[in-house]
Amino acid sequence: MATQFFTASSIDGFIADPEQSLSWLLSRDVDSAGPMGYDAFIAGVGALAMGATTYRWLLDHPEAVGEGWPYQQPAWVFTHGSLEAMGGDIRFTAAPVAEVHAEMAAAAGGLNVWVVGGGDLAGQFADAGLLDEVWVQYAPVALGAGFPLLPRRLELRLEDVARNRDFACARYSVVR
Repeated sequence: MATQFFTASSIDGFIADPEQSLSWLLSRDVDSAGPMGYDAFIAGVGALAMGATTYRWLLDHPEAVGEGWPYQQPAWVFTHGSLEAMGGDIRFTAAPVAEVHAEMAAAAGGLNVWVVGGGDLAGQFADAGLLDEVWVQYAPVALGAGFPLLPRRLELRLEDVARNRDFACARYSVVR
């Protein structure tokens, strides 16, 4: 079982533009069954951790994910506000990640925990010593500004690289 941050980034290190838009990402060609693709990744995921901004984006952009909640796994949404439930097994929490991680790992049943969105949330897992891997699919676009991939210092070791159509993919382990 590993706790993994799997995300896409612009080549200049942003996961969303200043307006929190992912339009730059959704127009890119990727094979979900290809090298380091989503299909194989999600098959190994047993639980999800998600930040409130990512959750709100899913609520506001059903065209990107289809109708309803797109995940079968239980999900913890880290928020300090109230959010509308989308359906599925969603648990809202304001607790620190270190207090919730054991519950997520138990629910994952031996599979991985995916930190779905939010570089800051992934950073909180790293700060607590709970982040094991960072998977990044780099899109061929520079945004110039926006929400950073990881808004803190984090030492990583490159484990694997691949090309998936428009994307340069890299998998890193977190150096402790």
